[in-house]
Amino acid sequence: MTSPAPFVYAPGVPVECHTMNQPRLAITLGDPAGIGPEVIARAWGQAEVHAEAELLVVGQPEIMKRAVALVGGSAVVVECREPDLARSSTQHMPCLAAGSADALKVPAGVHDARGGQAAYDALCAATRLALSGQVDGIVTAPLSKAALAAAGHDYPGHTELLAELCGVDDSAMMLYLPSRPGVGGPAGLGVVHATLHMALRDVPHKLNTARIVNCLRWADDAMRRLDTDGRLPGPPRIGVCSLNPHAGEHGLFGDEEQRFITPAVEQGAAAGIHVAGPLPADTLLIRARDGEFDAAVAMFHDQGHVALKLLGMHRAVNITLGLPIVRTSVAHGTAFDRAWQGTAEFAGMIEAVRVAARLARRAEAAPR
Repeated sequence: MTSPAPFVYAPGVPVECHTMNQPRLAITLGDPAGIGPEVIARAWGQAEVHAEAELLVVGQPEIMKRAVALVGGSAVVVECREPDLARSSTQHMPCLAAGSADALKVPAGVHDARGGQAAYDALCAATRLALSGQVDGIVTAPLSKAALAAAGHDYPGHTELLAELCGVDDSAMMLYLPSRPGVGGPAGLGVVHATLHMALRDVPHKLNTARIVNCLRWADDAMRRLDTDGRLPGPPRIGVCSLNPHAGEHGLFGDEEQRFITPAVEQGAAAGIHVAGPLPADTLLIRARDGEFDAAVAMFHDQGHVALKLLGMHRAVNITLGLPIVRTSVAHGTAFDRAWQGTAEFAGMIEAVRVAARLARRAEAAPR
C-alpha cells in the first residue's frame, strides 16, 4: 500500500463564511471517468441539500465545470483556497483543488490509473480536512477499485482506505435506508457487514467472535445516533444473520453459528445490546424490513447488499463505522456504462448528504 498523497491547496477566490448552525461537508469527486461528477452536479442543484449543510467539492474544478455543463446546471464553480471560506448555494459551488491535472485527460467510462489517482487524491485531501476539524464530515462519490489498483493503491475500496487514513485497525460498512413507511423501524434500517470486499471462499476464515461483537456495538451506536428525533421506543433492536442456510440447521450445514456467531450474540447481550440471533438471513431481513429489527449484522457483502438495494437502491446510504470522522457515500458504483451521458440517478447523493449532516450535527451535540 502506498502512503497518502500530500494535501494540495490550489489558489482561488475566497467566498463568504458559512452559516454557523450548519455542518460543513466535503464531497469528493470520485473517479472522473464515472458518474460521480454528474451526480454531484445534479444533487447540487437541489435546494434541499443546501438546507442541510454547507458543501465543498474536493477534486479538480475543471471536471466539475464540465459536469455542471453536462446536466444544464446553473452553479458557478469557484476554486477556493480554504474550507472555512467556502459558502455554497445552488448557484455557487466552491471547489478545493486536489491532485494532478492529469485527471482532466481521463476518458469517460474507462478504468484509467489517472482516474484512480484522482479519486485517491481527493479522498486523502477530504479526510485530512475532516481529521483536522476543517470540515464536519465527508461524502464520497464512487471510485473504481480497478483504477485505484492501477494507480498503485492496493485497497479493496473506500472503507479500507479510510481506515488506514484515519489510523484505525477496524471499521465496517453499514448500508442504511432512512425511515419511510413500509421499510424498517422509526429510525430507518441499517445493515452492518462483518466482512466486505473479499472472495466468498475467504469469508469463514475472516469471521470471528470479536469482529462480530464490534459490529454489534457499531450497529447499536449508529442507530442511536441516527435516531435524531428520539423515535426509537427503546434500545435499537439488532438481528444477527447466520452464515449458513437455515442458521446451519444445528450443525448439519456448517458449525460457524455455534463456534463464533452465537458466542458473539451472547457477549453483545451481556453488554446491554438488544440483540437476537443467529437467524436465517432470508427471513431476518424480511423481519427487519417489516420493522421488527432496526439493524442487522450480515456475515458477508452480498448477504446485506442485495437485501438493502432491493428495498431502496437509490435511497441507500453507505456509512463507514468505527472512524473518528463522519463519512457517508452513495450505495452505487461508478456506472461506467452510463458515465457522462447525462442520465445518472442522483437521489443517493442527496440522501448521503442528508445522513452525513445528521450524523455531523449529532457528533457536535455529543458531550466532549
